[in-house]
Amino acid sequence: MTSFKNHQVFKFSRNYKKWKELAVQITCERRSEGSREMGKRLRRDRSVCTCSRISPRQSPVDPQSSNFCYEADIWTAIMKFLDGPSLMMLGLTNKWFYNLVMDESIWKFSCLRDLQVPESEKVSFKWMHIYSSAFDGSHSYTFRQQEKHIDWMRIGAFSFDSPQALLTENLSTSLRIPKEDNVDKMLKSHGSFVLKNIKTGIWIADLQLVRCPVCDLNSCDGTMQVLDARHIELFLNQGYQDGSWEYQLVGSHDIKQSADGASGAIFDIKHLNDSSTSAIFGLSSWVGKPKDWQPKAMITYHAVAVNTNLQKNDGLHIKYHIMRAGVDGEIVSIRISQQLL
Repeated sequence: MTSFKNHQVFKFSRNYKKWKELAVQITCERRSEGSREMGKRLRRDRSVCTCSRISPRQSPVDPQSSNFCYEADIWTAIMKFLDGPSLMMLGLTNKWFYNLVMDESIWKFSCLRDLQVPESEKVSFKWMHIYSSAFDGSHSYTFRQQEKHIDWMRIGAFSFDSPQALLTENLSTSLRIPKEDNVDKMLKSHGSFVLKNIKTGIWIADLQLVRCPVCDLNSCDGTMQVLDARHIELFLNQGYQDGSWEYQLVGSHDIKQSADGASGAIFDIKHLNDSSTSAIFGLSSWVGKPKDWQPKAMITYHAVAVNTNLQKNDGLHIKYHIMRAGVDGEIVSIRISQQLL
């Protein structure tokens, strides 16, 4: 169960070339200045006496004489317990550690571990870059419509194994895959519909709270809840960065009576009947209790859902947006937004 709270994230440097140059520069400076600085300290302090048990020819800090200190297998195992910031700091220690930290397998392991998802299929970008885009604190409203954004929370990550998704505003246990031939009919009959041509792989889900999208009045207190899901590589694609990939409205629906809550969910159809997915429908285990107005969320390996309890109202306006990777490309982002009428 997840609720809005301060989401502490580290600012992961995007300028990798500069980071590499800095690491090399620090290494060179340490080598050139080390003896001079040591000399200054020795002149100011008392002289150093050699330990009778250790020969100066076998210094434990010499990588040539100490296989343990610079054993790649040992440090690779240690790195699998470190988070991103710690890996970056270790990489700045010296060139040897920098080269080891740049290993793709380390960043892949860290990314899958921190997102708590199973191993993904082949990716198009380096895992270090993927880790950065997932954990640097950015979200979709960081890049667009910043003036509308109020708050957000990271829900987590899930996976699409199939290219078909079920989107719904209905979290009842009787949820079924609609058979109608168009989105409007499916929404009217079931409050859900099927999306095809989803980009498979790891997806990240956030819950966004944004200002009223209808007007630009500063006095308007209207807000909109958005379940915002995206493929893990979305922010790294040039089409997203230059704005050529845009969100498209694919369906909308009104609930013209008082709604107890604003709910939305995304399912991988292939795993709709999995035991892990059934946790979404156990509402008592994660939905807020009556008069708890904070948004709540649940995520499983192949599904994500959100719910916010509502006070008495006149109904909800629900919209479904998608983003494609170019014209007729795969779907790489999904939004389910809900606003009070």
